[in-house]
Amino acid sequence: MAMEGRYEEGIGRRKEATARVRLFESTGDSVFVVNNKPLEQYFTRDVDVRAIMTPLKVTNFENKFDISVKVMGGGVTGQADAVKLGIARALLKIDPELRPTLRQHGLLTRDARVKERKKPGLKRARKAPQYTKR
Repeated sequence: MAMEGRYEEGIGRRKEATARVRLFESTGDSVFVVNNKPLEQYFTRDVDVRAIMTPLKVTNFENKFDISVKVMGGGVTGQADAVKLGIARALLKIDPELRPTLRQHGLLTRDARVKERKKPGLKRARKAPQYTKR
């Protein structure tokens, strides 16, 4: 499964997850590897696989690339969204004219929502201890 040759790279982030995505020109059957495992083996939920494939479906590049991904940090959904953004950014490097299509589907916007920090005097970020009158 060693992919060699020229590639375009895109970095995607979501919450605590970071994904480094490399798109190689496909040699026959397209290969999709995430952390040295096949895509369906790493992301077992169908929802995550569909989300990851969105940028490729929208641009009609579904079987045109061999894709290698290194992803770390965060949870399963955060990693899937990081991979999705990384693919979209790499596709943009390959063909800058895809920008309107990717932008229209919201694939180039980094989701800035992260976990809010815990505040002193509270149990969590916003949950206050129960109020007792007497």
